[in-house]
Amino acid sequence: MADRSQFLRGTLEGCILKIIEQNETYGYEIAEQLQKYGFSEISEGTIYPLLLRLEKNGMIDSVKKESAYGPKRKYYYMTETGKKELQEFYTIWCEIQNGINQIFKDGGEEK
Repeated sequence: MADRSQFLRGTLEGCILKIIEQNETYGYEIAEQLQKYGFSEISEGTIYPLLLRLEKNGMIDSVKKESAYGPKRKYYYMTETGKKELQEFYTIWCEIQNGINQIFKDGGEEK
């Protein structure tokens, strides 16, 4: 039986980069966005280690800003390296998606 978490492992970073590309944002907001798009089992506890790795690898950067609802929040934004990585991720994703769709469409038969 397919394990959904196995499928998600390699794709979450790309999805997080896309969310950050659209808007400077913070961890909880990223979790909300992912849940809105159907990633209901994704929690902040899953997201923060990924954000740390993305930041360490220079794909995103952060700044602390005041919050009307408590302590300062760490807002993440995309770097040039992150923009390149996101484009690469999407290209690879499309190739994989097309291959899988073709296999299921053709029933795995070579044409």
